[in-house]
Amino acid sequence: MSLEMVEDIKEWIYEASALIKERLSSPLIVEQKTSAADVVTNVDKEVEAFFVQKIQQSYPNEKILGEEGISEPVEDFSGRVWVIDPIDGTLNFVKQQDHFCIMLAVYENGVGRLGFIYEVMRDELLWGGDSIGVYINERKITTVKKQSLADGIINVNTNMFVANSFGTKDIAEKALAVRMTGCAGIAFKEVILGKENGYLSCLQPWDYAPGKILAESLGLIVESLDGKALDLKAQSPVLVAGVETYEDIKNLVHH
Repeated sequence: MSLEMVEDIKEWIYEASALIKERLSSPLIVEQKTSAADVVTNVDKEVEAFFVQKIQQSYPNEKILGEEGISEPVEDFSGRVWVIDPIDGTLNFVKQQDHFCIMLAVYENGVGRLGFIYEVMRDELLWGGDSIGVYINERKITTVKKQSLADGIINVNTNMFVANSFGTKDIAEKALAVRMTGCAGIAFKEVILGKENGYLSCLQPWDYAPGKILAESLGLIVESLDGKALDLKAQSPVLVAGVETYEDIKNLVHH
């Protein structure tokens, strides 16, 4: 991964952020996907198309996996694959005009190389990778706070909590406090910054791809609650946590 690529991606993210903020002043076109809470807007599609165009111009003939399916489907993950979530937390974007992110990841032969999570309304860019380190804006993150489950805040998916999927409700009851952000990017960011010590949610690849790269670069654990390997072609119940919280949670997980 070249520094030129890193700078390209940062520039695109800031351009996309300006576009999103501009569009917030106009009525959104909102479509329902799988449920009333699972929505897509004209801005999601426009931003993904923007990234696809930029990638194809600067890095032609590379594979692109995007949430809104603007580019050709990705059949395998050989070579370089770009993973895009143009607006992570679309329901928050629609209802709150806040608490949403732009997310992008770069994989090579199935291995995560670069991850970017940009919380638009806070102008916070979490970025980096295993070979360059992890940064929040321009400040390098070198350590992650170590805490047990009982000593910190965990973030969980609402549906998993209500249904007690994998024991999520039981796990939450053992934590000091619980949050439900409704945005995977923000949840990953909070864990990486040490503000929360775990996150459990059922996620699509574009929801966790950037966060996984960044978290693992700092020694955090990211894996599927069902014991299967995380697959960039499928939805998975994802856990991200530090070692102590991870051990506490794994002892409480049930299927």
